[in-house]
Amino acid sequence: MSLPSLPSEKNEAKNDHVVSVESAQVDTAAQFVAGVSSPLDPEVASRIRGKIDKHILPLMCGVFMLQFMDKATLGNSVALGIQKSTDLTQNQYNWLGTIFFIGHLIFLFPQSLALQKFPVGKWLSFNVFVWGAVLCCHAACKNFAGLFVVRFILGACEGSVTAGFMIISSMFYTRREYTARFGYWFCMNGVGLIFSGFISYGCLHIRTPGFKPWQWLMVITGGTTVIVSVLFYFFLPDSPTNAWFLSADERVKALQRVKTGVENKHFKKEQMIEALMEPKTWLFALLSVLSNVPSSFTNQRQIIISAFGFNPFKVTLLTCVDGVVESLAILASTLLVSHIPNSRAWVGMASYIPSLLGLLLVNFLPFNDNVGLLFSIWLVEFAIAGIALGFAWASQTTSGHTKRITTNAIVLSASCIGNASGPFMWREKYSPRFHVPWIIVAVCFVTCIGLLFIIRLLLAHDNKRRDSEAPDDTYDDVYIVNIMDDGRRVEAKVPKDFLDLTDRQNRDFRYVL
Repeated sequence: MSLPSLPSEKNEAKNDHVVSVESAQVDTAAQFVAGVSSPLDPEVASRIRGKIDKHILPLMCGVFMLQFMDKATLGNSVALGIQKSTDLTQNQYNWLGTIFFIGHLIFLFPQSLALQKFPVGKWLSFNVFVWGAVLCCHAACKNFAGLFVVRFILGACEGSVTAGFMIISSMFYTRREYTARFGYWFCMNGVGLIFSGFISYGCLHIRTPGFKPWQWLMVITGGTTVIVSVLFYFFLPDSPTNAWFLSADERVKALQRVKTGVENKHFKKEQMIEALMEPKTWLFALLSVLSNVPSSFTNQRQIIISAFGFNPFKVTLLTCVDGVVESLAILASTLLVSHIPNSRAWVGMASYIPSLLGLLLVNFLPFNDNVGLLFSIWLVEFAIAGIALGFAWASQTTSGHTKRITTNAIVLSASCIGNASGPFMWREKYSPRFHVPWIIVAVCFVTCIGLLFIIRLLLAHDNKRRDSEAPDDTYDDVYIVNIMDDGRRVEAKVPKDFLDLTDRQNRDFRYVL
């Protein structure tokens, strides 16, 4: 970040302090907290956090649940007859899973830029509305070409959600609170599977001439998403600075409570370059690719479970159990991390152990042991916890708004690459045991364990180096200049945390482990 008022640069000096940065250069929260020096009462901070939880979390959880339900409709539609109705081959079906993530990937960085440029809540609401409408359009598709187009658009719109929610979580919650709140809304992946399983089961019983059960699934889930998008538009604030459920005084205290900046609407090229040049960015990206290659199982789940000998009605209901396992795994891991300091790598590594056990069982159990094979699949699902912790950890170890959105975009893009490439390993020639895909999944999981360990070593080494450095007072005496209505220039001191510094610039920053 280029601050014209740094001691090493040309600046005005006044009363022995470093003067003046323009409001555009610092975090938007700086204008609210500049000059505020009184300490925040812990009871007041706790009360404000409670209000944020009450008004923000239900909206985020609801939308993220719908996002995963909508994304999983393709997999649920298998038992409802989509392949037969639209004459899909196995290869075409795999492409429908891939094209979703290609759309996601292509539009992810533009979506991240839009989230910085436009009000976050409003931009997310627009995307939620469009993807709900597009999901309804799935019902009108009669062939592969039509489904290919709508799946691409769906991926482009849904690319805003995880990135947007990571930004919102960092705006409203402290770094200590972030992982648990991330877990609350991310575990809606599993809840979405549970609800979509029950909805799919209900759709199987619908008999209407000219309108298949899978089409009803698309219309019901898409219509629900459109309705929720309207509520999202009116009730999700764009940041703590305009949160409708907080008073003016509480907004300032909410910013004090977080002790970090919330956003900056100006794209800073130097922060983007810094993110691109950092090894940890690409280590997190590699972790994201490899942990998400197995996620292609989402669209293959019903095909594989059907091969175990279960009928379509049982398959749709058994999907609900997958959702329970995923939700519990994410909640347990994120709550453990929240209560055990510097445990992200260890908990993430541990989450892959039951998954590796499940992979051994699914490969070596007799194929007629359908119950044992089913439990093996559920053990594999525990790896979702490692994915969640990786996303959250990458965001928590990055400071500076442009740098954070760049890092998030790279990590999420990497997840898209993993998800987009994964479907092609589930080839028909490997069915019904799919030994080759399961071996690939096992290699990915083992490599992820190693990457988590390497990332922890890297960040711990950087923390020790910072601890040994002399105190850095470069940014301790920076003031923001506000122009009053009568033309007067009024200066107010800005806390270092609100200067939109990157984690590299702020030597007081310590990486969570």
